[in-house]
Formats: sequence, structure tokens, C-alpha cells
Amino acid sequence: MLDPILSNAMLACAAVAASCWLLSVVTREYSWVDRVWSIAPVAYVGYFAWASGWTPRLVLIAALVLAWGARLTFNYARKGGYAPGGEDYRWAALREAMSPTAFQVFNFVFIAGFQNALLLLLSLPAWAAARQTTPLGWIDAALAFAFVVLLGVETVADQQQWRFQTDKRAALERGEPAQPFLTSGLFRYSRHPNFFAEQGMWWVVALFALAAGARDWAVIFAGPVILVALFQGSTAFTEALSLRKYPSYADYQRSTSKLILWWPRR
Repeated sequence: MLDPILSNAMLACAAVAASCWLLSVVTREYSWVDRVWSIAPVAYVGYFAWASGWTPRLVLIAALVLAWGARLTFNYARKGGYAPGGEDYRWAALREAMSPTAFQVFNFVFIAGFQNALLLLLSLPAWAAARQTTPLGWIDAALAFAFVVLLGVETVADQQQWRFQTDKRAALERGEPAQPFLTSGLFRYSRHPNFFAEQGMWWVVALFALAAGARDWAVIFAGPVILVALFQGSTAFTEALSLRKYPSYADYQRSTSKLILWWPRR
């Protein structure tokens, strides 16, 4: 019999997915899942922590995920993601490349359905950890430290990108030349340091379940593995758009690591 705690989370996930799909149909904007991306996992993990009776490990995981969600929500909000018309530019590019019928199927299956399911999958290691009684130990402390470091990397990368885009927009408004894309700071060592940190944090959450003693391998690792696959596809699409707009982006690709922070190649 399915755990009622998990059943409730699955029902909530289905309700959120249906809401995102209905809102996209009504508003003709397709970033509703993007708008709940930093909120839904916080709610799921918080629910698992509450259902566990606020055990120390679940409180720690919930606090870390809350910090992740608060930072990402702030960053998304300041870029206008929650404002009307704040749709991800990649959805518009896909609409141009697909027939209206094909895009609506894609919207229902992938944008609303698959992505919301992934958000629950990313949260399930917390559910798996809540089912264990192993006390907190030094591994949990090391994992918490790793999570905070990765959160710091993502915060710095997003701030550098925000500052660059703000300065670039101001320069273009003044009619001055501007560098087309960011290649300094953390972006000197990785083309997508924020993507690298984002994936790393969810692997850390999965490892918390192992530290607790859980061995439900599919439950623990399905989310992080699918997230990596999703980022591979979305990053390739993003870079294809950048390359189409800026041919010099090819030089940046040749000299700089795609995800992992590493010294640039000559």
C-alpha cells in the first residue's frame, strides 16, 4: 500500500501541474512551471519534515531547501519572471519551431506535466530520509557544508549575470558598444556555473537520504539523474540560440568548460 504521505504529495503535484497547464492555456504564457519551480520543492520538503515530526535531519534538509528556494525566487522575481509577459524566451523560440498542435502537446506533456513531476522527484530523497531513524552525523554536516558552498556559487554567478545584463542594457540604451555575453568572474571558468551549482545541490539532497540509511535507489536518484539530462538538453538549446545571435560565442565554447568550474583552455 502506498504511503499516505507520499500519496498526498503526488496529489498535490498533479493539482499544481493541472493548474500550470490551465493557466498557460488561458493566458497564452508558458512559464507557469518556471514560476513554481522554486516554490513547489520547498512545500514538498516542508511537508515531509512536518510529517516526520520535525526530526533533526528533515529540519536541516528543509532549511537548506528553503534557502535555495528563497534565493531562486528572488532572482527570478527581479528579472520580471512573475510579471505579466515574463515568459522564458526559449518557449517563444520553440513555438516558432513547432506547429501549434505539436507545441500544445509539448506544453501538456513536458512543460506542465513532466517538469512538475520532476520537482516532486527532486524532493523525494527527503521523504526517503524521513523514513529512517539514523541520527545526524559528520556526513550530514559535510553535506550541509557542500550545499551551502554550491548555493554560494549559484548566488555569485546569478549576481554577476544580473550586473552584466543591467550594464549591457544601460550601454545599449546610451548607444554605446557592449560585450555580447559574460565571460568574466565565475563565467571565466564555466559557461554555466549557476547550472552546475543547481544540479549539485540536488545531488547533495539525494545524498542526505543515503546518510540517513535509505536505500530506495530509484526514489533517491531518479530526480537528480533526470535533472542532469534535462539540463543537458536545455543548455544545448540555450547555447544554440546564443550561437545564432552571437557567432563569437563559438570561441567562448572552445575556451571555457561547459559546466564544471575549470581553468580556461588556450
